[in-house]
Amino acid sequence: MSGVTIKDVAERAGVSLKTVSRVINREGNVRDALREAVLRVVDELNYRPNAFARSLSSSRSFLLGMFFDDPSSSYAADLQRGALHRCRELGYHLVVEGIDTARPDWRAQLEATLREVRLGGAILTPPVCDMPEVLAVFRASGVSIVRIAPGLEADASPQVRMDDRAAAREMTELLIALGHRDIAFVGGRAGHSATPLRYAGFEDAMRAAGLAIRPERVLDGDFSFRTGIEGAELLLDTHDRPTAVFATNDEMALGVLVVAMRHGVAVPDALSVVGFDDAPIARMAWPQLTTIRQPKEEMAAAAVELLAAPASDSEAARCVELPYALLRRPSSGPAPAR
Repeated sequence: MSGVTIKDVAERAGVSLKTVSRVINREGNVRDALREAVLRVVDELNYRPNAFARSLSSSRSFLLGMFFDDPSSSYAADLQRGALHRCRELGYHLVVEGIDTARPDWRAQLEATLREVRLGGAILTPPVCDMPEVLAVFRASGVSIVRIAPGLEADASPQVRMDDRAAAREMTELLIALGHRDIAFVGGRAGHSATPLRYAGFEDAMRAAGLAIRPERVLDGDFSFRTGIEGAELLLDTHDRPTAVFATNDEMALGVLVVAMRHGVAVPDALSVVGFDDAPIARMAWPQLTTIRQPKEEMAAAAVELLAAPASDSEAARCVELPYALLRRPSSGPAPAR
């Protein structure tokens, strides 16, 4: 049904325009039975209120912002999907913005965006969610924020996260259970909240098993395919190579697979390779990657819910932790005999 107005909803439900407005804007002072009746009519008529008109008729904005350092990454795309879906369900619109702190004018651009666009709240993703200068701009603007997986000042704002440390520990324990004792680790981007947590989980499992961590087996990456290749060249271009590589995201793990193929190192017979995130490439790679499924879309949806909730509810749920899953695929197998 097209062209449905708020007046049509009010007439069908037998209530005033103000009552419909209160229900749509999730305001209080509406009885539960009445609220349910109005929402039922909204569904029946397929009524979709305009977010900008709603903002004009209330003190709230129905426009949410999502801020990234790289809005085009696979990680960002998954978060955007989750946020967009939940925004549609709740009657919000989503604006996606990049914050490039390498630009000298990034602060002025961000301040102008927050001044010119009336946001009802903002979702900050790693690593910008941990940048003090970025946080200072948002605090000065008065825009409410929810951070995804913050590493610094974690209690300073509502947040959504998963347990990166436990996930990395479980992945390392899998490799140890498969008989691997010489395990290499390719870390993520410096300044990203997940980077030290994933290394800590790796270290936890290695120490609990009484296994030494060789310094030359621990390499710095930046979550890019390129650094996966660079790290794998150092690890595999030698007779003294590890039996397993834990790359802390799937793009770097794919780089390890490419180098293994180049050097004729069979995966998983001679080398197990595991990743983190369960990006689409984890299933497209050959062999498919053993990885940790990070609930990125669910995390973004939960962040939207925190921003959309009444202030009292969002304050009560300042930290939402969602479960991960270890996905065993053909890229990991028993350690080769030595």
